[in-house]
Amino acid sequence: MQAPVQPGALLEMRAIGKKFHGVVALRHVDLAVRHGEIHAVIGENGAGKSTLMKVLSGVYPHPEYEGEIWFDGELQQFGGIRHSEARGIVIIHQELALIPQLSIAENLFLGHEQARAGVIDWQRTHRRAVELLQQVGLQESPNTLVGDIGVGKQQLVEIAKALAKDVRLLILDEPTASLNEDDSAALLELLKRLRASGVACVLISHKLNEIAAVADAITVLRDGATVTTMDCRHAPPAEAEIVRAMVGREMQDRYPRRQPNPGELLFELKDWWVEHPLHVGREAVKGVNLNVRRGEIVGIAGLMGAGRTELAMSVFGRSWGRRIRGSAWMKGRQVDVSTVRRAIQAGLAYVTEDRKALGLVLQDSIAHNTSLCRLEGISRLGVIDEPGEHAVANDFRRRMATRCAGVEQPVGDLSGGNQQKVVLSKWLFTDPDLLILDEPTRGIDVGAKFEIYSLIAELAAQGRAILMISSELPELLGMCDRLYLMNEGEFVGEMPTAGATQETVMHALLGTH
Repeated sequence: MQAPVQPGALLEMRAIGKKFHGVVALRHVDLAVRHGEIHAVIGENGAGKSTLMKVLSGVYPHPEYEGEIWFDGELQQFGGIRHSEARGIVIIHQELALIPQLSIAENLFLGHEQARAGVIDWQRTHRRAVELLQQVGLQESPNTLVGDIGVGKQQLVEIAKALAKDVRLLILDEPTASLNEDDSAALLELLKRLRASGVACVLISHKLNEIAAVADAITVLRDGATVTTMDCRHAPPAEAEIVRAMVGREMQDRYPRRQPNPGELLFELKDWWVEHPLHVGREAVKGVNLNVRRGEIVGIAGLMGAGRTELAMSVFGRSWGRRIRGSAWMKGRQVDVSTVRRAIQAGLAYVTEDRKALGLVLQDSIAHNTSLCRLEGISRLGVIDEPGEHAVANDFRRRMATRCAGVEQPVGDLSGGNQQKVVLSKWLFTDPDLLILDEPTRGIDVGAKFEIYSLIAELAAQGRAILMISSELPELLGMCDRLYLMNEGEFVGEMPTAGATQETVMHALLGTH
């Protein structure tokens, strides 16, 4: 058994292989991470990034995988997460493992409490928590409930939790996927400080600009195998080179070329008001008026907290808010959208920004998820027609090019991009006239994004109306025909995207010149 040969390597993973239900997820993957470096692992959805990190962190224990893991010069055979954490390898998943009802301090030491003779030493817990929070730049009291702080600060709590375990290699899976720009920048600065202190980081991200800003090396995976490793210590590689390595082809355009051809007026909102569900008298959406035509892609731009998602959810069956006033019109007549069922019957569909918590039943099959919103379409006399359900699911699988072992596969086993395709399939099966897309490409790689964009363009070409919410201005400018600008619960402007830039949109949003 050969010892590691990579000079300065803290970690070496050699010829790692992993299968699920006979489907190859990893095949002969190699990865080497040096002491005190930020090493980015990138690839398309389904390339094997998260699976590789779960092998490393003991989520998939030895001998459920093939190959060798060397850490600090010693061969490792982790039997579980506790074994890898004992060596200083800590993983922070995209879905944070914090308990909202407990304090920051309680979360920091959950499972390895600061105790003496079996009794928790709260003074020591508080003192150590203060030290850890200072390390990650959080000013909150250790007694603050995790549920009372934002997602960006929760990410910092997760990193403080890792530091409490004497981390030597920190793995972060899509850490900025749900963060705004300020929180993302703060997190990246923290990673640089950790690097300076000698902590190595493995960063999984689809945001190539963030990777270019902090990575010392980039390893690209494609179809479960290592494609290349790029050294970024002197200069980051060109983005086109990274994309080419990820998708195996040149991508001339980030967005599909389309010729907008808006038709008749399809959907309207008139004087739409929504009160916050918890704060009586606080209007979260204020007198909004909007319209979307057939074949038109209309975007809603705004900063975090502007009220975009709240607006979308309030329209779709009053899923958010209270004391909702105003009217919704479809094809020139007023429609009832007071419940989700009635909204669907009126021709609306809503692809939520949180596909895992609100868009899918993760433990259920692709087939069941696809038919979930229109069971009458695959049933007879109230009994599910299973062959019919499978036929529908397989049809959408082919149309969407969903990568899976079969439609009986649990949707939770799929990559983020393929999960998003199942969400879209579920709503397209309802045959909607208006499709509301809330952050449709969040946490999805550049290749899968283009597939989603192409599908959106195709739906518009078919005459469907698209209302699109995104935090990425280039995405809105690249895909939409027209933008509504939202700030503090109200529309503050409207503009065509032809000739618009990120700067003009931001100036209009903020009312500056």
